[in-house]
Amino acid sequence: MALSVWILCSYCLWSILIIGVFSVLAMVLRSLFGSTGLENETKEHEAHYFIDSESKEENIKPPSISDEATLKLSVIVPAFNEAQRLPSMLDECLQYLENRCSKVEEFSYEVVIVSDGSTDDTAEVALQYSRKFGINKVRLLLCKENRGKGAVVKDGMMCSRGKYLLFADADGATKFSDIEKLEESMKDFADKASMVVVVGSRAHLEKESIAQRSVFRTFLMFGFHFVVWLFAVRGIRDTQCGFKLFTREAARLLFPNLHVKRWAFDVELLYLAQYFQIPISEVAVKWTEIEGSKIVPFWSWLQMGQDLFLIWFKYQTGIWQIRSEPQNK
Repeated sequence: MALSVWILCSYCLWSILIIGVFSVLAMVLRSLFGSTGLENETKEHEAHYFIDSESKEENIKPPSISDEATLKLSVIVPAFNEAQRLPSMLDECLQYLENRCSKVEEFSYEVVIVSDGSTDDTAEVALQYSRKFGINKVRLLLCKENRGKGAVVKDGMMCSRGKYLLFADADGATKFSDIEKLEESMKDFADKASMVVVVGSRAHLEKESIAQRSVFRTFLMFGFHFVVWLFAVRGIRDTQCGFKLFTREAARLLFPNLHVKRWAFDVELLYLAQYFQIPISEVAVKWTEIEGSKIVPFWSWLQMGQDLFLIWFKYQTGIWQIRSEPQNK
């Protein structure tokens, strides 16, 4: 009896171990050698429609990044369960943009809020602003499932109308008027290149943040910086600040090539920009930490570390192909 129980237990343990090993192996193989998904991902944004703020129906077909620009600036705001933090960000953003419109006749803008499968009132908050400012200025792109920040930033960019495209985090951590600093930096390249990327940077705040952080979080921060340098991007001190400005030509080339759907998508964008030798400028911005971050320090950074390795591995092995021509009509 005892021998039978021992044999049964041994069999169960070995079965669990074997299933576990093969499950992990399958996940690794799918992750490393799965299809690029480029065709499907490129078509995803075409199925999206903007939400009419009055009827609340998806009946406004979006434009395409391949179209010519019809506005000066597009602001893409990815939002996942941001009903609490989004209003203060939009208030600051829209006040600045409206003031600029009143002072500069040729200036025009749109704010594209992309709700990433939000389960709170994020979409309703966005629609309130759309009703107040008009569907031409504030637009809601609704994703019914949570797909990740990188995926929805890409969706918003692919549906934008601006000559210049900015993505800005929904928490409002970066002072919005600092966009002028990014624009000034972009002007330095105006006569040299049509494709330019300017990234907001918090690197100048690093010493202060180290003093306020625990030793463990400081270790994670430096570890992440090292992995970014090792596998993907060199020469950029802050790859993760959610305040980046692109010329339309640069966005048209970079975003159709974007694969990473979650936190590490910034790094892939900069990796691609360096691959294409697109000028990248890093500009210090005013930044304040806002409560309610979706990043869990250890697990989110662990996932980003995995994504950074995959960015390097998949491009080096040719699993991910890079389109060298901008997306056209």
